[in-house]
Amino acid sequence: MTQTSHFVPPQEPPVSSAINIAVSSLDEEDGNAYFAEAEKNEKKGDYDEAITLFGKAAFEYNSSKQFSRYGTALMRLSNVHYLQSHYTEAEQVVLNVALKNYSKIGSKTGQMESYSQLGKIYLASNKLTQSMWFYTQQGILAKQIGSNNSYIESVLGLAHVKIRKKEYTMASRDINRAELLARSANTSVFKNQIREARALIPAKATIRKS
Repeated sequence: MTQTSHFVPPQEPPVSSAINIAVSSLDEEDGNAYFAEAEKNEKKGDYDEAITLFGKAAFEYNSSKQFSRYGTALMRLSNVHYLQSHYTEAEQVVLNVALKNYSKIGSKTGQMESYSQLGKIYLASNKLTQSMWFYTQQGILAKQIGSNNSYIESVLGLAHVKIRKKEYTMASRDINRAELLARSANTSVFKNQIREARALIPAKATIRKS
């Protein structure tokens, strides 16, 4: 289910700046209302309604030129598609809309999150070369902006790609690296993810490595 109609603001006749500011404010309020309702529906598991509402929120944020919030709504829209295994739709929202928006406003954080999402989508759809490329790009940007957590996420993402490719020794190295980075950053956020990733590596591969 594509949402392109929500992303491009309609052409409107010229209006005075005072009216334009008032309309933008109302658009933003509508966007906030749609976003809040979308979150409620996502939590309830009503994904179809959440998709519609995140799309409406994105449209209103775009209309009011709230481009950071616009990007957030698009990313949430993509993630709901991902949760439904609608990988093509999830990919298109990020690749064709969110990433361009973040590039336009110069948000490296937004671009980094887009790369992470695309890495996840491509991994789920078994497009491993693309997944590895986007996780690598996430890591590069994470280093540039000094985001330790995002860098660790990228390393774990690469480990999952290598596990899928049965490159177990290389995957183990990435997992060990992620563990060391998490320890250095004094964070336990990735403890479960690291344990789950290790569990995906066959015992024989671990024995052969040692």
